[in-house]
Amino acid sequence: MSTATVKPTTVRIEEGLKEQATEFLDSVGLSLNSYLNLAVRQLVNQRKIPFEIVGRAEAPNEATRRAMVIAEAHELGILPDDSPSFNNADELISFLDEG
Repeated sequence: MSTATVKPTTVRIEEGLKEQATEFLDSVGLSLNSYLNLAVRQLVNQRKIPFEIVGRAEAPNEATRRAMVIAEAHELGILPDDSPSFNNADELISFLDEG
């Protein structure tokens, strides 16, 4: 079995983030260095990033934002709930046929 040469590498991590990561990793018996080696090894073995990367959510457009404000106003009782209600499917169908 051959021994791989280890090359020192510098990684820049925000201080608070490093402390939080180190605290968690200590609780599961890993060092930050060991975790980074595991993550890089998985990247190479799987040929993909070993976790999901989700982009920043888009801001709602004007129509969606207005609908959200109106829905919240109904929920808070600021606007009256003027939505029709139905006791059965036939009433709903009649209402839809009228509109």
